[in-house]
Amino acid sequence: MAIDVRADVTPNPNAMKFTANKVLFEGSGSASFKQGDEPELPLAKELLALEGVDNIFGFQDFVTVNKLPEADWDTLLPKVHETFEKIYG
Repeated sequence: MAIDVRADVTPNPNAMKFTANKVLFEGSGSASFKQGDEPELPLAKELLALEGVDNIFGFQDFVTVNKLPEADWDTLLPKVHETFEKIYG
């Protein structure tokens, strides 16, 4: 089954929530990573490698991506979706 990801705006204009049709973060806890971290989780590693991403927060079937203020969602959104396809496609 291919991954299906829905992007939702948040009250923070620098953050978007991405909800998937499968578990992205195993376990009962949440995970948070920022630039400079070296996460073992492939999704976290790939998202942090995207130019313009500042940090991410994930829990079960969603991840919130926080961008740098100067980054543009129009440029970043397709790259985030490509990352999901690369990892889970």
